[in-house]
Amino acid sequence: MDNKSKNQYKDRLIIEVWETAKDMQHKLQTEDDEEKQWLMQNSQNIVVTESMKEMTVLMFHVLEAIGRLEPVNGITISKQFGISRGSVSKITRKLVEKEIIFVEYLPDNKKEILFRTTPLGKEIRLLHQELHHQIDSEINRFLHRYTEDELGTILNVLHDALHTSWLNPTTNEDKITHSPRIAQINEKEELDTGKASRSYPVAEEMNEIMEMLDKLDSRNLKKAKVILNEIFFSDYDELS
Repeated sequence: MDNKSKNQYKDRLIIEVWETAKDMQHKLQTEDDEEKQWLMQNSQNIVVTESMKEMTVLMFHVLEAIGRLEPVNGITISKQFGISRGSVSKITRKLVEKEIIFVEYLPDNKKEILFRTTPLGKEIRLLHQELHHQIDSEINRFLHRYTEDELGTILNVLHDALHTSWLNPTTNEDKITHSPRIAQINEKEELDTGKASRSYPVAEEMNEIMEMLDKLDSRNLKKAKVILNEIFFSDYDELS
């Protein structure tokens, strides 16, 4: 294969990888509804089921934060979980109204508001944790079908994407260092946060992903495409 053919093949692979990434984004968005449906179906308490009907994904994340850190104030939730203070304030107000959490004041400081989970909140949180244990177990089982080389390739792509700016891709040339070892990922960037940072415009995301993928050779691009497709779309294809 001459250089022109190689470049054309690589360009096609980049386009296919990007299209798969967009489908993956759509899949992740639709999974929020699927997770909520699982919670409703696996609840044995009618009060818990009714309380969860109007809960959003962000409400579940705030409840998880309170349950983990209680007693905790809104500022701490905002800083540690990357949720704006305004959102934390609105969500905690709703959770209090639903009697999922309650407010506690310090004896010597009536201005500081702390949050704790109620028995209802603890039951909802436990069910939500069971959901994520189920998801983690299935992801682990699924990924074990791949070789170390395949996992290393997809890990490098995801690692580079995590540390690349979509707005200034040219400034990332010296920052990207491929690593096949999971141990090099900063654990603090792994998520309990519900990462509220998926808000970049699609066009900007495409530009940066295209820049990133262009750094890979054809062999690794093909690997990335196959693995992404298997990881994120195999279940969807089976249902189609």
